[in-house]
Amino acid sequence: MTSTHRPINLANTITALRLPVLLAAALLLYAPTAPWRLAASPLIVILILMDTVDGIIARARHESTLLGSVLDIMADRTVELVLWICLADIGLVPVVIPIIFVVRGTVVDALRSIHVSAGERPFDSLQSSLGRALVKSPWMRSSYAIVKCVAFAGLALASALALYAAEGAVTQQLVDVTRAVFQVVAWIATAFCLARGIPVVVEAMATLVSAERRGEDVS
Repeated sequence: MTSTHRPINLANTITALRLPVLLAAALLLYAPTAPWRLAASPLIVILILMDTVDGIIARARHESTLLGSVLDIMADRTVELVLWICLADIGLVPVVIPIIFVVRGTVVDALRSIHVSAGERPFDSLQSSLGRALVKSPWMRSSYAIVKCVAFAGLALASALALYAAEGAVTQQLVDVTRAVFQVVAWIATAFCLARGIPVVVEAMATLVSAERRGEDVS
C-alpha cells in the first residue's frame, strides 16, 4: 500500500504564521517598558514583509491557489484591523481611521465573496483596467504595503518614544513631531485603502444589478 505525500504549501504556512507574529506585536504595543514597546516597531516591519515573502514564494513554487489568495486577504485584513484598533486604543490615531478600515473591509470582502463562491480568486474578479491598476497591480499593492508599514512601525516608535520621554531620555518635542509625521502617513494609508476599495464596490454592484435584472441568483 503506497501513500502519497503532499508537500507543504510553504506560502500558506507563512501566511498563517503572520497571525502569531501579529499577536506578539500587538502585545508589545501595550508593554509598560520603553525597550519592549520599541521592539514592536521592527516586529511590525517583519510582519508586513511576510506578506511580500509569501507572495514571492507562491509564485516561485507555483503555489498560487484560490485558498491561498483568500488566506492572504484574510491575514492582511486581520493585521491591518488589529493594528489600527490597537493604535487608536492607545491614542496614536483617531478612532475614525479603524472605523473606515472596518467598514471598507466588511463591504469589500462581502462583495468579493460572490466571486470566491464561484471559484474565482478575489483579485481576478476586476474587469476594468483602472480597477486592476488600483487593486491588483504590483506597484499599487507594494505602495500600499509600504505606506501601511511606515505608518504602523512609525506610530509604534512614537509610542515607545513617549515612554522614553517620561524617563527623560528624549524630549517631548521629538515625541510630538514623530507622532504628527506618522499620523499624516496613517491618513495617506487610509486614502489608499478607500481608493483601492472603490473599484471593487463599483464593479461588484454593477454585476449584482445586472444579475438582478436577469433574475439570476448570485449567492
